[in-house]
Amino acid sequence: MTWRAALLLAVGALTLPLWPSPFAGVLVMTGAVLALVLVDRLLAVSPRDLVADREGDRAVRLGGTATVALRLTNTSGRTLRAQVRDAWVPSAGAVADTPPRRLLTVEPGDSVLLPSRLTPTRRGDRPAVALTVRSYGPLRLAFRQRAGRPATPPWTLRVLPRFDSRRHLPEKLARLRVIDGLQVTRGRGQGTEFDTLREYVVGDDVRSIDWRASARQSDVLVRTWRPERDRRLVCVLDTGRTSAVRVGDEPRLDTAIDAALLLTALASRAGDRVDLLAADTAVRATVTGTGRPALLPRLVHALAPLQPAMVETDFELIAGEVLRRQRQRSLVVLFTALEAGALGEGLLPVLPRLAARHRVLIAATHDPVLSALTTRTPARVEDAYAAAAGWRALAERDRIRAALSRHGVTVVDAPAGALATTLADAYLRLKSHAQL
Repeated sequence: MTWRAALLLAVGALTLPLWPSPFAGVLVMTGAVLALVLVDRLLAVSPRDLVADREGDRAVRLGGTATVALRLTNTSGRTLRAQVRDAWVPSAGAVADTPPRRLLTVEPGDSVLLPSRLTPTRRGDRPAVALTVRSYGPLRLAFRQRAGRPATPPWTLRVLPRFDSRRHLPEKLARLRVIDGLQVTRGRGQGTEFDTLREYVVGDDVRSIDWRASARQSDVLVRTWRPERDRRLVCVLDTGRTSAVRVGDEPRLDTAIDAALLLTALASRAGDRVDLLAADTAVRATVTGTGRPALLPRLVHALAPLQPAMVETDFELIAGEVLRRQRQRSLVVLFTALEAGALGEGLLPVLPRLAARHRVLIAATHDPVLSALTTRTPARVEDAYAAAAGWRALAERDRIRAALSRHGVTVVDAPAGALATTLADAYLRLKSHAQL
């Protein structure tokens, strides 16, 4: 029963003094209103006679806006008058173009398209959770509404990582072309992969002379080299508890994902094979470098639903998986946190086995709050304690960094906003020095 039926009852109550018998008046008015309500409810379209489906976007980048439309079809023989509420999870950021309180009219056999604009606030899969249709009768005195009817059409919007560091890719690719010797601004890069033969000039290393080719051409020819291509790169994402720490406006894991995407895009364009492994106490995601043209989209979709786990990372598992999957010497980039507890007890014991077969690079992001605590002049006792805690945390990071360096591990430690570019620069530096 709606407010209109309640209004009729109120009007009837005001007319009771006009009746010879108030009791008879109450019975007559109540019966009349209830009869109208019953008839109006019977004339309302049953939710069972409605068919719902969806169309629209399946994926969107974090920060973007997607449109998903709900199509409601009236298969009954009566006109549908209804209010529709299409509910999504809160983090989907759904805003319906049609207000839920607006009364929709759909003729028999017709359909109505109800679009919703979604601006998600988190990565991952964002599903539609409930569809509610309230069907009114012609007089709008009563309505019919049934849970699960019509059935909520399934739809999941995948929210992809933001990938803000994409804007740095053209500059990194330009540096890569210089390293590969494809631009004349720099000569051939140094490496161990044969490139071309050219005539000897004064100053060339005599060890580069190709004597057989020189004999055939009756001229002195030297070999030129370029950095190795088709090398192996393994990106390992630590999804344990330390990846849930917020650095700036986002979790540490999101910063690592952004840096991994830029590194993957750069390495795949350099001709290197890129694999990805995400793990904590179990393997959460794996992507192999087969099919390089589609590697980055596959990587983006694999990383989209990845979320931090509130567990301590099992570095024994990670090292075992890398050693089992990668037989050829590779560059292993481990995205984790430089925390004494996590790395000192977990990574350092297994690092010698990993570093003996592969070149290891640790990519970590630090919180600028720690540096701010150590540079601020304490005004209260609490500030002095906070500064001491900051100094201690920085000293532990330096100790872990030194321990990693003793095993031949390269450490990239940068603020959240600079991790992607700093890591790409480190990769290009290794590439130019033929150290992959």
